[in-house]
This record gives sequence, C-alpha cells and structure tokens, in this order.
Amino acid sequence: PDGGLRVKTKSGAEFPAGLALLAIGVKPETKLAKEAGLSLGPLGGIQVDGGMRTSDPAVFAVGDAVEVTTFPGGRRALIPLAGPANRQGRIAADVIAGKPRRFRGVQGTAVCGLFGLTAALTGETEKSLKAAGRKDYAKVYLHPGHHVAYYPDSRPIFLKLLFGRTDGKVLGMQAVGEEGVEKRVDVAAMAIQLGGTVTDLEEAELCYAPQYGAAKDPVNIAGMIAANVMRGDLALADWSDLEKEGKILLDVRDESEFNSGHVPGAVNIPLNQLRKRVGELPKDGEIWVYCRVGQRSYYANRVLLQNGLKALNLPGGYLAYQRIHPGKPGA
Repeated sequence: PDGGLRVKTKSGAEFPAGLALLAIGVKPETKLAKEAGLSLGPLGGIQVDGGMRTSDPAVFAVGDAVEVTTFPGGRRALIPLAGPANRQGRIAADVIAGKPRRFRGVQGTAVCGLFGLTAALTGETEKSLKAAGRKDYAKVYLHPGHHVAYYPDSRPIFLKLLFGRTDGKVLGMQAVGEEGVEKRVDVAAMAIQLGGTVTDLEEAELCYAPQYGAAKDPVNIAGMIAANVMRGDLALADWSDLEKEGKILLDVRDESEFNSGHVPGAVNIPLNQLRKRVGELPKDGEIWVYCRVGQRSYYANRVLLQNGLKALNLPGGYLAYQRIHPGKPGA
C-alpha cells in the first residue's frame, strides 16, 4: 500500500514489503592495525599466532578484527562471535603473563531466533566442506521431537549431522526448530572439541524426563543413524543427486500419504506390502528408498538387502525433500 515499505532492486523495480532483512555481513575494522604497520591476513583481518600475538611481538589482538583458524577444518576465517573473542582475551592475558597458552581455533558455534524458530550450528557445514574440496564426509537428516511425543506440545527439530565417512568423526551439526535446538547443538559442539565420533553421540548419556527429552535423545538418534552408516547397515543416497539416471525411487509410505504429495517419478509400495511385492522391483540397478522421516525406509532397506537388491536410503525422508527442494513438484 502507498506509504508502506518498498524494496527497490538494482534494475529499478520496486516491491511492497512488510519487513526487510539486511543480511550484509560484517567487515573487520583494521584501520588502526594498518596504520601501526601490523600484518593483515589474506581475508583482511589482523594476523595473529596461537597466543594472539600480532606481527609486532609487543602487540596483541583479539576479537572480531582478527583472522582465526577454524576447528576442526584448519582454514583461515573471519568469525565475529562473542564467545571466541572472550576466550581469546583470556589466552592473550595468560601469554602476556608468561603462561604457555594457545588458542585452538573457532568452531563457529552460533544460535539465533527468527519468526518463532531457533536456528543453531556448530563446526563444518556442507558448504565449507565442499569449499575445502573434501569428499570424505557423509550427512544424515532427521526430524525428532524435542521431547517425547506423548507429552503435550512436542515440537520437531529439523537436524543435519555431518561426519567423516571413514573415521566417523563429528564434523558439524545444524538444526532448526521451536524448542530444544541449541542444547542439542551444544552437545555436538563438545563432541567436536573432543574429537568425538558418531558412536559417542549414539552412546551419549543425556538428561531425560518426558517434558525435557526422550530416552533416545535427538542427539542419540542422529548418532545411531550415522553409526548404522559406518557399520554398513545403511547405505545413503543424496537428495542432491535426484537427476541421476538408472535408479528407482521407492516411496514406502501409505498410499494416502503418497497421493497427498511425493517425489516426481517415485513408485509407491507401502512398507507393510513390501515383502509380498518385492518381486516387482528389478534385481539390477539401485533402489533409492524414502518414507516420511526415514524410519520406515530403513526397515524397507533391510528387507530389500536381505532379498539381494541394492538399496540406498534417502535420509530424512519426504520432509527432508520438501525442505531441501522447496517449490519443486511434489514439495
């Protein structure tokens, strides 16, 4: 409406809006450092060593203006977070006082709230792993409730876990939901600091009461799914490879679920009919299986493998497809 907020694009077009978000990032203020002759890193931040000492051994720098090393990736980065800045300050003070301290790096553990949701992350993202040229990782998606379903007001958490394909080390976690998001990411953050694996997440003993969590916490479930992959009990397909030829997409949800929306090209055989109808599937080629969230498709995978078929699981099920490919047919 006239008088309201309008967004003007570079082309000159205008769009009415009720809210505008400016995600413009942060640049380090390094004017004083430049004038003092201190060395800057390749990203424009102040270059420091593990003790937070600059190129001038009498000058220390901490906080948003310094370049850091990512942990566990070991890359140079600019990560303006208050937690790392405070720890850097403590380390710099210890080094000045003659104590042998070193800053181990920044995981980028962060949380924010928007539109009634909480989003949090720690460690590597798939984007950062690809930028580093790493291919030796796997990922799982899951949508557990933040506490047991039978207790009122259980809210789902959309969670993604990244881990080493060969060693199972926890590399990163991202999660979005209404409740209980940040505490699950905090557990993964500590696992990363300690060099933990998905088995450590699987075995983690966490607080449980029905109003707070579940006997199998979302962190445990993420570890269990990833551990199944590590043990060879579950092979994964990738939602980003849906254009791959020669595969069969198998939807094992009930017919009513399938009819309400499905991945284009998928064949529907409900899980409770699969053992009787397994002969309808070809013995050669890959069968990519999905359900709603990933549990039924795991059971379907076991059935197919036991019948000599090559089955892979699409992690996170149809809910993951809808979030990874919003706006696509079926989503």
